[in-house]
Amino acid sequence: MRRPRWIGALLLALLVGGGFAGLAQWQMGHAVKINSDSAIDSETPLAIEELNRPGTPVNDTAAGRMVTVSGTFAPGDFRVVENRVNDGKTGAWVVGHLVTDDSPASHLSVAIGWAPDTQGAERALAKIDVADLAPVELEGRYMPAEGPVVPKPDQDPWVLRTMMPAQLANLWAEFDGPVFAGYLVSHTPEGGLAEINSVPPLPEETVNWLNLFYALEWVVFAGFALFFWYRITRDAWEKELDQLAIDAEAEDQAAGSPEETAAGIGAGADPAPKFAPPSQP
Repeated sequence: MRRPRWIGALLLALLVGGGFAGLAQWQMGHAVKINSDSAIDSETPLAIEELNRPGTPVNDTAAGRMVTVSGTFAPGDFRVVENRVNDGKTGAWVVGHLVTDDSPASHLSVAIGWAPDTQGAERALAKIDVADLAPVELEGRYMPAEGPVVPKPDQDPWVLRTMMPAQLANLWAEFDGPVFAGYLVSHTPEGGLAEINSVPPLPEETVNWLNLFYALEWVVFAGFALFFWYRITRDAWEKELDQLAIDAEAEDQAAGSPEETAAGIGAGADPAPKFAPPSQP
């Protein structure tokens, strides 16, 4: 049923529905908000001791923060940690044992740099381990320890695949002093290694359920606008069909009335009387 008014009504329904959909999208965009009040300036470096004391857990304030630390790498305590992703590529880290300049000294696990494969990481480790290990000042992102990973049956159980300072401390030579619960991702690679990319912590997000409810309401309104057009158009179409049927029936009755009358008259007329011929005398 293509009528200009119903086509216009469809365009109006689409316009109204589109407006409702736009309002729903606006409500959705404001349903999830970043809590800027709780955001922490994670990119301004602070001394690591100001955020996390050695031997204490890494809290949310310290995790992911840029820190500075000075000390000396312990010779012979460098290791390779496999299955490390950097810029979407899987390789290996070279990690070391930093003895801080504090008194008494503390001990920190440091991820020094990334190599595209284990062999490259081992070559870089050899270069660093034989170098003159002078005191260094490092800057990087302080990260909490990773969880343990159970090796698969076909994997070497002695290969390191996670950054766990407690596990690394068990592999270091004899030392005395507390160990930091987290580890440092150094932004100053050595031994020809690539810098390890580290991302700042994401700010806390909150969900406004009232905005989500309003967005759902606008979606329902948009659907109702289209349904309303469909309903009134269908009702008008059904009425037109009913009227066409009535008009057709009336035309049929009008066309059939003279014939039915003539047939009725012919059927009800008495036949002509029949007279018997007179008998002969």
